[in-house]
Amino acid sequence: MLNIHNLSISFQGDYLFEDITFKLSPGDRIGLIGKNGAGKSTLLKILSKELEPDSGQIAADKNLSFGFLKQDIDFVYGRTVLQESYEAFKDIKELEAKMETINLQLAERTDYESESYNQLMIDLNDVQHQYEIIGGYNYQGDTEKILQGLGFKREDFNKLTDTFSGGWRMRIELAKLLLQNNDILLLDEPTNHLDIESIIWLENFLKNYSGAVVIVSHDKMFLDNVTNRTIEISLGRIYDYPKPYSKYLVLRNEIKEQQLAAQKNQQKQIEQTEKLIEKFRAKASKATMAQSLIKKLDRIDRIEVDEDDNSVMTLNFPVSLTPGKVVVHAENISKSYDDNHVLSDVNLMIERDTKTAFVGQNGQGKSTLAKIIVGDIKHQGRLKLGHNVQIGYFAQNQAEYLDGSKTVLDTMIDAANESNRSKVRDILGSFLFRGDEVEKYVRVLSGGERNRLALAKLMLQPLNVLIMDEPTNHLDIKSKNVLKEALNKFEGTLVLVSHDRDFLQGLTNRVYEFKDQKIKEYLGDIDFYLEQRNVENLRDVEKRTVVKEEPKVTNKQSYQDQKKVKALNNRLSKIESQISQLEKEIKEIDVDLATNYDEVVSDPSFFDSYQAKKDLLETLMVEWETVQEDLEFLN
Repeated sequence: MLNIHNLSISFQGDYLFEDITFKLSPGDRIGLIGKNGAGKSTLLKILSKELEPDSGQIAADKNLSFGFLKQDIDFVYGRTVLQESYEAFKDIKELEAKMETINLQLAERTDYESESYNQLMIDLNDVQHQYEIIGGYNYQGDTEKILQGLGFKREDFNKLTDTFSGGWRMRIELAKLLLQNNDILLLDEPTNHLDIESIIWLENFLKNYSGAVVIVSHDKMFLDNVTNRTIEISLGRIYDYPKPYSKYLVLRNEIKEQQLAAQKNQQKQIEQTEKLIEKFRAKASKATMAQSLIKKLDRIDRIEVDEDDNSVMTLNFPVSLTPGKVVVHAENISKSYDDNHVLSDVNLMIERDTKTAFVGQNGQGKSTLAKIIVGDIKHQGRLKLGHNVQIGYFAQNQAEYLDGSKTVLDTMIDAANESNRSKVRDILGSFLFRGDEVEKYVRVLSGGERNRLALAKLMLQPLNVLIMDEPTNHLDIKSKNVLKEALNKFEGTLVLVSHDRDFLQGLTNRVYEFKDQKIKEYLGDIDFYLEQRNVENLRDVEKRTVVKEEPKVTNKQSYQDQKKVKALNNRLSKIESQISQLEKEIKEIDVDLATNYDEVVSDPSFFDSYQAKKDLLETLMVEWETVQEDLEFLN
């Protein structure tokens, strides 16, 4: 399908990676991992032919098509959801334009018997035939079906894309990729800005995708659920193993331990040989033997232990001065984007030194309220900041807040003042921007590097309140841990918008859940919130479009209906358990297929059993939907 041989690329004289070789085959679902700036996004751009490598070759099957989901989506303002989705069908749109032109000419002419008029009729017939072959009469219906499957309602179709949050825009881009039916999908941080329902949908889609998929992500659960192979870029090399992320880490560690043991044994042998050489050199009668041992030593292939890149940024948020007791006081805050009502009469009070989490599905107003607090967007209602409040704001989409035409150094110098301008290079060094890297333009930085630069900028301003909107997006796992430790030590007031339970654990002491234009306060940490909601993780909270509660007894609901609801709830729970078990079994089989194909398929009954599990899973999914609809009707 796709062969990559001895690929190399460098920036400003330093290699991101050098002479890397690997192969992509149908069914490969590769997790491409590595530190921020290791070259993951660059490799995707090379594979998609957006960027030329310095050296190496890429051999591809003829007519191979690529779908590339980038970190930062460029939407053309003024398009509706449907219009943007139709951009997936460029060939169909071109044929539509041709048909319109020909029909216009036919309508204006009256020389019906002429040869040129007859030729127009022939051309129209040819274009219509081609239009039908490539699905021109079906694409609009297919588009609406996919959009509805991704959570859009019909009334959303004609709304402008710029009225939707980043997560919903990402869904539109995913819809376009799905409609294109590409051979290879290149996904750069696909779960950033997505709510849990979208992530689960994407996981299910990718599990059944017949082509090859290369995914850059720092979401451990997503990688474990989707991938069957891991490629890590580290210090210019790649490590390629047919395992999902967590199993790869275990295997990589085992291999490194074996290398260390082998290297230790080899070193003992070398030392013994060197002692013999020194001993024999002193005797003329043993000189020939000494020379023989020296040659033997030169021929030894020295065992190398894989190096790890353990460099991490240094992060600390100092508090400028002590603010008043009440940091933010909001009354009757409302916000709408055209017909899309996000917040309605929201009241909020944030006190000094509290650490607050904003959670909930995308599009429910978390980022909107954060932007209202920092004064980025207009709103209805009254919002007042407390005495001596100095806010440091980390935006979800750093591309909108950093000037791509500036260098890293210029970005920092422009944000500095007289008192800290001399410290700019030291601050950049602590955020791993060293040497010539400070001369990089912001536009060429990876998502993780932009986040590090945004964090470095926060060091230049006085602050006692931190508002951070999805700060872990694009950050590698080590950087996430450094950021979490710094926020734990932060002695000021923190407001954190995040979907990441692991990151939130131990960081906050109150939670606001955003739902249906309102917010609800929980006076405890994220674990207390999940306990109150009676769920195990944020995924369960965010995917519950219908909250499963015991039905309330009303005059309208008969005793028989109550019994039906209880029975349906029990049935739903049993189906969900069966689905979960089947998905687990199919996933294990997929891993076995990827690692031990010949051994697995040697069993003549394998494919029948495998297909039976998939068929049963599909049947259960349909049954789940039916039971869910029955429950909604009774409730």
